[in-house]
Amino acid sequence: MMGRITSRHEDYSQWYLDVIREAELADYAPVRGCIVFRPYGYAIWENIQAAVDRRFKAHGYRNAYFPLFIPYSFIQKEREHVSGFSPELAVVTIGGGETLEEPLVVRPTSETIIGYMYAQWIQSYRDLPLRINQWCNVVRWEKRTRPFLRTLEFLWQEAHSVFATYEEAEEEARRVLDLYTDFAVEDAAIPVIQGRKSESEKFAGALRSYTIEAMMGDGRALQSATSHNLGQNFSRAFEIRFLDAGNQMQYAWTTSHGLSTRMVGAVIMVHGDDRGLILPPRLAPVQVIVVPIWKSEEERSRVLEACAQVRRMLEPEIRVEVDAREEYTPGWKFNEWELRGVPLRIEIGPRDVAERQVVLARRDQPGPQGKWAVPMEGLLGAVHEALSTIQADLYQRALAFHKAHTHYPETYNQLREAVADGFAWAWWCGSPECEARVKADTTATNRCIPLEQPDGRGRCIVCGEPAAEMAVFARAY
Repeated sequence: MMGRITSRHEDYSQWYLDVIREAELADYAPVRGCIVFRPYGYAIWENIQAAVDRRFKAHGYRNAYFPLFIPYSFIQKEREHVSGFSPELAVVTIGGGETLEEPLVVRPTSETIIGYMYAQWIQSYRDLPLRINQWCNVVRWEKRTRPFLRTLEFLWQEAHSVFATYEEAEEEARRVLDLYTDFAVEDAAIPVIQGRKSESEKFAGALRSYTIEAMMGDGRALQSATSHNLGQNFSRAFEIRFLDAGNQMQYAWTTSHGLSTRMVGAVIMVHGDDRGLILPPRLAPVQVIVVPIWKSEEERSRVLEACAQVRRMLEPEIRVEVDAREEYTPGWKFNEWELRGVPLRIEIGPRDVAERQVVLARRDQPGPQGKWAVPMEGLLGAVHEALSTIQADLYQRALAFHKAHTHYPETYNQLREAVADGFAWAWWCGSPECEARVKADTTATNRCIPLEQPDGRGRCIVCGEPAAEMAVFARAY
């Protein structure tokens, strides 16, 4: 029997955990801070993978795989990198019952080992550009964890590319950010802000970091993907050099990019409601659930045959299942599939069979306003149209919430109030001291400096000094 889901307004954090448990997305592992992806949760991740992988391959990336274990000396080669990751490292010192000559780091990210391999593979400008992506797990020893959003081990893709010039690397970092944005908007139905990370918030070892920031259903921010121009930092550390067209040796320019399973958490928190998940159709493992309704044995056979016919009509274009379990009532099934966030339900009863129709019910519109009858003829087109509408409506609803909780404070006190509700766009002088003061006073951080800036200049919300850019401040996961 399904358990109780805490109301989002009563306790948002508990609601999030309840939905994960009741929808059977994940469970806690016996190792602190780790989770087990249950099949339904992993299926969502597989659909995210497919959507992102398709975009990267269209952009010229090829998939490969690099080792889980990285020599500790590799991590130490890039000064900012080791400083940024040291507190989160998991280190192996014993293997096969013997102390290792050199400790091995369990992969927190792969810039170092990939940089080492790139140095072996790149000799000439003819070898460039090089674009490689890998799907893998990484380990970061987090103190405070939350399923999908922050765990000791998580899954992601990390793409790494190499170019002959700074301009090419910078263009790549921005183009991949556009790729992530397209996925977030078109597949996850989540509005995001494209921005540049401040010096204190950028990736350890990067020349410049870009991010897409999304607003969750409680107004907090979630860094949803990042794209980094690494400059020549890792090239110099690992001797990634090439002979240019003028027969001169040059250090290459590299980039890296990542999107992780925290996107599953984003989908839950942006779209879910008090009844559970609401999944955007493009990411839903089951897009349509067919629920038969009957009372007598005679009705049962006719209704089940109609359900089978509907399934044949929709497959393979639609991910559809028929819930023909006899040990549960139709009402119980309605509740279960609503909890699991299936975008569209098809109900078929004896009257529907007689009238050659079915009843469609939208998950995102509960009640009579979200239900309507559709003739069997033309059902595939009607389902496609319904799923397309649901996808678009979910984005528009998320966008409306995002706008409603975005503020433009003009004083520091207004900033303090704004970050308690959502995002605060404010002029910032670029000073790390002002940035640190906001964090100390409000627990909000500088999420990014948006790439789209207003015209003109202003004065820093903290110190009042002239400011050329606005930053987005928010409390975050």
